[in-house]
Amino acid sequence: MRQDPAASPGTTVRTATFGIGGMHCAACAARNERTLGKLPGVRAAAVNLGTRQARVEFDQSAISESALHDAVTRGGYRVLAGETAQNDKERARLELKAARQRAFLALLLAAPVAVLAMLEIDLPWALAGRSLGVWVQALLGSVVVLALGWEFHRGMVRQTAGMAANMDTLISLGTLAALLYSLWAMAGGDRHLYFETGAVITALILLGRYFEARSRGRASEAIEKLMDLGARTARVVRDGAQQDIPVEHVLVGDTVIVKPGEKIPVDGEVLDGSSSVDEAMLTGESMPSGKARGDAVSGGTVNLSGALRLRATKVGQDTTLAQIARMVADAQANKAPIQKLADRVSGIFVPVVLAVAIFTAAGWYIAGGNLAQSIIPAVAVLIIACPCSLGLATPTAIMVATGIGARRGVLIRNGEALERARTIDVVLFDKTGTLTEGKPRVTSVTAIGQDVAEAEVLRIAASLESLSEHPLARAVVAAAEAAGLRLDDARDFENLAGKGVRARLGGETVLVGSPRLMREAAIPAIADEAIAKLEDDAQTVVCVARQDRLMGIIAVADTLKPDAGAAVAALRKQGIASAMITGDNRKSAEAIARELGIETVLAEVLPQDKADAVRSLQTEGRKVAFVGDGINDAPALVQADLGIAMGTGTDIAVEAGNIVLVKGQPMKVLEALALSRLALRTVKQNLFWAFFYNAAAIPLAALGLLNPMVAAGAMATSSVSVVGNSLRIGSRARAIRH
Repeated sequence: MRQDPAASPGTTVRTATFGIGGMHCAACAARNERTLGKLPGVRAAAVNLGTRQARVEFDQSAISESALHDAVTRGGYRVLAGETAQNDKERARLELKAARQRAFLALLLAAPVAVLAMLEIDLPWALAGRSLGVWVQALLGSVVVLALGWEFHRGMVRQTAGMAANMDTLISLGTLAALLYSLWAMAGGDRHLYFETGAVITALILLGRYFEARSRGRASEAIEKLMDLGARTARVVRDGAQQDIPVEHVLVGDTVIVKPGEKIPVDGEVLDGSSSVDEAMLTGESMPSGKARGDAVSGGTVNLSGALRLRATKVGQDTTLAQIARMVADAQANKAPIQKLADRVSGIFVPVVLAVAIFTAAGWYIAGGNLAQSIIPAVAVLIIACPCSLGLATPTAIMVATGIGARRGVLIRNGEALERARTIDVVLFDKTGTLTEGKPRVTSVTAIGQDVAEAEVLRIAASLESLSEHPLARAVVAAAEAAGLRLDDARDFENLAGKGVRARLGGETVLVGSPRLMREAAIPAIADEAIAKLEDDAQTVVCVARQDRLMGIIAVADTLKPDAGAAVAALRKQGIASAMITGDNRKSAEAIARELGIETVLAEVLPQDKADAVRSLQTEGRKVAFVGDGINDAPALVQADLGIAMGTGTDIAVEAGNIVLVKGQPMKVLEALALSRLALRTVKQNLFWAFFYNAAAIPLAALGLLNPMVAAGAMATSSVSVVGNSLRIGSRARAIRH
């Protein structure tokens, strides 16, 4: 267990974080959250199914930490603390493997039961007046329902102990009713048996649980991948000598050496040297940042050019990278789990069904005095209430919707994403890599003077930049190659960190770099007006000078994606506001926003501030969808009501998103929202008809107008109708066009 320090000295309020084992669904998380929240002295409790962790704020003067653990244990779950919590990843892997084995074994055993029952196959050989086929159905059906479906029955017991009911209760009651009645009817010589009903329902729902478990660990995987971005070792100076040590052994105040091309291992301050540092993993911006003495650097960023000598200022869990990972975890833990509609209604529906079944049995027994005659209609009530159609209502719609989305490049993670998409009223776009391509490209070349051609300016610049690894240099070289220009060999090449490059071409000195480099080299400023205009338009200017004379300027910019403007306009037409957030400077950000027609711009925003910006909109009552692609976007993707990740971005962003757009096209945001709304509408239709069918059929069963066999047939019919309605998503989705 991890305990956070108090907010102020002397207070007895603490926050404890510990793992919980044995949770397999949202109801488990909600149950533990309620259990912990009701304890005296507990201020707040949040249980996250994805990370399998509880975060509890409590008053130590009123309740102890061990009492929190005891409350969880009494509910039938395990507390994972210390060494055990560290091994939870392996335990989750084993649980997933076990869920897969249970699901496929249940399907394997349920298949022959269904075939024998539906085709009424009588195998040769009999025992006690029953054919081998009936005994096979009884044996395999009992194994599936009682052994492989044990988690449903255990869940029912837990819910009953807590005076509650959920889908586990319905599944357990329905499958047990079908099995026990079939065993009773088998002993009594009745031909109407329902072993296949309980077996098939159990197998299908176990399969659904397996698919849930497989996607449940995405949140923790995102955090693990975040931490993997950091350096493994650091080169520190101790006792006057350089030595490579594990990064976790670096201390605050250590002197760290970082060579070109290496990851910076810890947060620090530059003591000596200058270089360009790729900070895209933090800022999301494609342009590297120049670093010199006194500047701050962050762990996980990449040193591109010169060697740097740093003083470590933050290490371990205090680094910026670790803080981002912690923000992702906290945002997930603090977000209340969405209670599924079926479970909410089941809380009322199940007690009603039980009461109806009991009164039915009692009424028929009082009226006729025949025990068998009273059991049959009661069992029909339970079978007709069996949640086959309820169990299919959500997963079939989600399965069809996600399949259609996948074919269109829209990956919908789960049913929770569908519910979140329904009420979105503002879409907050990250800029770089989301609205823009995320890669600098040459947009224009301007020659200065009558005796210089634009192609010559580009050729000379590319001849020098071909020796540099800077992103701007690669953009210039790519433009020259696309134009088919032949490059010259540069001599005496010198990289001027953060400014540009210098070399000799044909005996002449050539400078290629920023306007600042030109000023420092005393190159006459004869293009200031053109440079200023380009910079106002969010373009980076590369100047080319030969023999102390400016010969041309090259504009480089991160260009907009072709459909970005259309996406913003289409959202506006639907009444959904668009906003843009970026770590870039305000002038560049506002230039991009003007081109797109976006009025709300948040510029020069740090990674942690992106999540704060989302939270600020949420406190105003807005339902926010955040669209991003970078590592720095992960906290905001998780904090948002709906996180939409560009599939062309980082793995961390993809893991943190509820919806992933495979090709990274902004227009796909509208398609994702429309498909989500369509799928959720279908789920609600399915649930309505499933419950309506039960409400209409249960009275008929109670009156004896439906025997169990007819009830099972009606239940199958309701399931077919639910599946058919879900399949209609395909035809309706074809109408989604933007």
